[in-house]
Amino acid sequence: MLLKTLLITSLLGWVKCQDSQIMTLEEKTVIRDQIVEMFDHAYGSYMKNAYPADELMPLSCRGRVRGQEPNRGDIDDSLGKFSLTLIDTLDTLVVLNKLDEFEDAVRKVVTDVRLDNDVVVSVFETNIRVLGGLLGGHVMADLLKQRGERMQWYRDELLHMAKELGHRLLPAFNTTSGLPYPKVNLRYGVLNPLSRTGTESDTCTACAGTMILEFAALSRLSGESVFEEHARKALDVLWQRRQKGSDLVGTVINIHNEEWVRRESGVGAGIDSYYEYLMKAYILLGDNVFLERFNIHYSAIMKYISQPPLLLNVHMHNPTVSVRSWMDSLLAFFPGLQVLRGDLKPAIETHEMLYQVTKQHKFLPEAFTSEFRVHWGQHLLRPEFAESTYYLYKATGDPYYLRVGQSIVEKLNAYARVPCGFAAVQDVRTGMHEDRMDSFFLAEMFKYLYLLFSEKSQLPIDIDDYIFTTEAHLLPVSLSITKPPYQGNHTETVPLSQEEDLFTHSCPSMETLFPNNPRLLKPSGTATSTSPEWDEPSTLYLSGKLISRAMTMGWNQ
Repeated sequence: MLLKTLLITSLLGWVKCQDSQIMTLEEKTVIRDQIVEMFDHAYGSYMKNAYPADELMPLSCRGRVRGQEPNRGDIDDSLGKFSLTLIDTLDTLVVLNKLDEFEDAVRKVVTDVRLDNDVVVSVFETNIRVLGGLLGGHVMADLLKQRGERMQWYRDELLHMAKELGHRLLPAFNTTSGLPYPKVNLRYGVLNPLSRTGTESDTCTACAGTMILEFAALSRLSGESVFEEHARKALDVLWQRRQKGSDLVGTVINIHNEEWVRRESGVGAGIDSYYEYLMKAYILLGDNVFLERFNIHYSAIMKYISQPPLLLNVHMHNPTVSVRSWMDSLLAFFPGLQVLRGDLKPAIETHEMLYQVTKQHKFLPEAFTSEFRVHWGQHLLRPEFAESTYYLYKATGDPYYLRVGQSIVEKLNAYARVPCGFAAVQDVRTGMHEDRMDSFFLAEMFKYLYLLFSEKSQLPIDIDDYIFTTEAHLLPVSLSITKPPYQGNHTETVPLSQEEDLFTHSCPSMETLFPNNPRLLKPSGTATSTSPEWDEPSTLYLSGKLISRAMTMGWNQ
């Protein structure tokens, strides 16, 4: 009841004060300049105090080098002695129009970074951060070179490095199921006696199901189909192993016998980006199978997991009962994914719930209860809430989300900024800092915040030409047209047994968010039908045209 009262009050206030939320261009400029200054502080601190180490330790003002600091367990599997933060930041430099710094960073990566280190790394983290960073950097470098403005020396070095890294990750897929091992040794692979890995039997759903964007892009750009084939195979296995009655997947699966180890199902940690990549693989690659699978999963999520505005985990075999009363902060990406799906009403509701949590605790705790109490107080400067804020503003044009973004900027400066960058918060209840600044803070947070406060004309690239990976790296949405799939890269079609209400939540918005995608363009002036539930006027952009839509802020009684 407390939760519902808080959100009803908030939503009613949102409706009443929309006029007061309007933000002038001058205000947006001030905030955007502030974001740039914050980025300069974070990136400059890394380059000055940490490079070529993987990460900055902002309280110690030095780099985090694996093996030289106390072992943090699996967290350290992101570190591969490959200047992680620099690679993860490459395309952020372009988005923020720091083209001189970008060119210098590319030279450093090409000259200094080695990928054959004798170190065991997470396949998932290395894929989304390093492989994704190299691909995003290559796409940007190639674009700038084609414009003739700079990077004329560039000869696809980042793409060559991406291909090398892809081959170093491939041994992880040497399983009978096709699901990858969670870890790989960059030099020795998995089964080599010197690899110090290969004994693992389990992996998370997101770990196995978040490869297709990077691996498919690598295949299309390099001409080697093997990467996309392996990523598709892993997705096929996860799809086949879904619980057929509920159409949900579990959190952890055995990579050898394909049996579920943890049958808890949700949209947060352990599963999150599996759903994200089904949707985005359709946008990037144009394969309808990915959309069909996503829609079947999405229907199940909205039926069992969604309890507006909450998203509570259930048991995949008995999905009518929630298995816990708390949520983790990683699910904050989900409203943004719902925007891509065109399901604005629940996206708005869940995002508002998350905003209320940040108002109470300054940041999203790693986990919090349905009553907004802290379950796990750590905050790692995660970008998912900013990501969803950006998507909602892009879809609605509502200045309310600019004010939300402004609050994110202010809290980061007030409570996370330290002399050597920005520090994670050990516990939001005490405000005590932690000596870590993860690479995703530079790769994602500043990218989404800068885009939120920028006009398209102020950006050095047309952002609508790209899809964001889960690490916010930029891949061109034209990939399926300019680089068609190679033989063998086909996924079996979903049987036509979808529920009748599969598209009842739909109000397609991909044309809005990706107006330059040649596969998604509609004839000028063509508008899609709208949900009869929507009755308040709102404005969305579709292929450069304004269309009127209705958007309700009502509450499900």
